[in-house]
Amino acid sequence: MSSIRDRMALQTANLRKTSSISDDEMDATKPVVEKPKTGPGMAGALAAAQLKIQELEASGGQATIPVAEVVPNPWQPRRIFVEAELSDLAESIREKGLVQPVAVRRVESGYQLVAGERRLRAHKILGMEQIKAVIVECSDEDMVVLALVENIGRSNLADYEIAISLRRAEAEFPNRKRLAESLGMSRTGLYQFLAFDKLPDFIKEQLDLQPALLGCNAAEEIVSAIKKHGAAGLAAAKDLWSDVVKGEILQGRYAAAIVAQATRQGSRAAARERSIAKFFSGKEQAGSITKDVNSFTVKIKTGSLSEAQEARIRQLISELYREEPSAQQ
Repeated sequence: MSSIRDRMALQTANLRKTSSISDDEMDATKPVVEKPKTGPGMAGALAAAQLKIQELEASGGQATIPVAEVVPNPWQPRRIFVEAELSDLAESIREKGLVQPVAVRRVESGYQLVAGERRLRAHKILGMEQIKAVIVECSDEDMVVLALVENIGRSNLADYEIAISLRRAEAEFPNRKRLAESLGMSRTGLYQFLAFDKLPDFIKEQLDLQPALLGCNAAEEIVSAIKKHGAAGLAAAKDLWSDVVKGEILQGRYAAAIVAQATRQGSRAAARERSIAKFFSGKEQAGSITKDVNSFTVKIKTGSLSEAQEARIRQLISELYREEPSAQQ
């Protein structure tokens, strides 16, 4: 089993900070064997985390510590651990021993895990009482970045799991800009993940059990759809959510389904609240009175209205509303 340092090294091989590249190397007029590669965004964050872990492990002291005294990293994003993979790791540790020690820091209760959650869980599966560890000095901010970057670099980490850790991590940074920069994210990307926090509770409760049900793009669209349609949007989201869980509605189409159902429900509600009364002059319809949630409309056919009737109607309206202008002054 490769260590976090090895995995990061593989993903960031040959990456360098832009500031470390000389002017000669960047000069397009001068021949070079290969243009230098830089590591922007998440790749840059992985590279920085790799260096940080190397520094921590080099400065830390190795020891064998009680498994029972190690508490999880509170910023660990992963909520679902595949049992088959943990069993395979446990079997490897049983046969060959632990190749890469876990990294921990001292806390009042004993030790807090910095890196190596799966290795710790595998030891618990085996019923082992001791585990090899490197004891390091690590700030809360470093803990956040190392935990997130290690796991974001793995393709099977759900967006919801990342979002939970990002929300927890906010308290360790002066602002969201600093948090995004530390993780190699854009602020737009960060806000997409934070959209999960605005989802209704019934969705978040299911995501706690099945975090891969929704990606951050879908979450952002769902939040927007519910906000736009208010109570009707929320009712539609709740009504359709079970179909998402069952796989009958794809996550990318859930927001559109919410909008469609909320719109239909709104149209039906408006139709129920609308009333039309017709009136006649003899056997011929002279007009109608329509009332809905927005207006009260009287329509009279011109040919069925005499000058005297028109005068009476105008007088009645004037009497009904003649006090309005003075009341507003």
